[in-house]
Amino acid sequence: MMILVTGGSGSGKSAYAEELAVSLTTAGGQRYYLATMQPFGEEGRRRIERHKKLREGKGFLTIEQPTAIHQALGQMEQEGGTALLECLSNLAANEMFGAGEPKSQQQVTDTIVQGVELLRAHTEHLVVVGNNVFEDGVEYDAATMAYIRAMGRIQQRLAAMADRVVEVVVGIPLSVKP
Repeated sequence: MMILVTGGSGSGKSAYAEELAVSLTTAGGQRYYLATMQPFGEEGRRRIERHKKLREGKGFLTIEQPTAIHQALGQMEQEGGTALLECLSNLAANEMFGAGEPKSQQQVTDTIVQGVELLRAHTEHLVVVGNNVFEDGVEYDAATMAYIRAMGRIQQRLAAMADRVVEVVVGIPLSVKP
């Protein structure tokens, strides 16, 4: 089963997704946390530490995978289990702007969607955290707009693949699909 969890910054989506991953894990099943954030500056390091504290004692095996998310499969100890991918916005930024010239929206979208498809095929449960970056109505520079459009396409495609889609608003999970 694949569940896409979306929401704005500070909405509670990460805490909800972690609890969901814990509840989905079958007895004896491994629980993986696929971390995509790269720490840039003190604020980034604080966010990573906060997320580590949130998941303490929940039995996650953390796999740091800021790009090429499909490669996380090689670090998983067993087939199946439950994986929590946190989060698409970091993954998309890392893929698009990580090395050399920025990749196109289509390249980033295809890379991430294909990686998630592989994860879905090799896990019992996959919880993917997205980020609502679409509502401010502001026009940004071309590179930022390409990133925002890629995020939109990625989340649309993943929502179509997902068995469930949940939006978290002020800490309240709202079922969008089914």
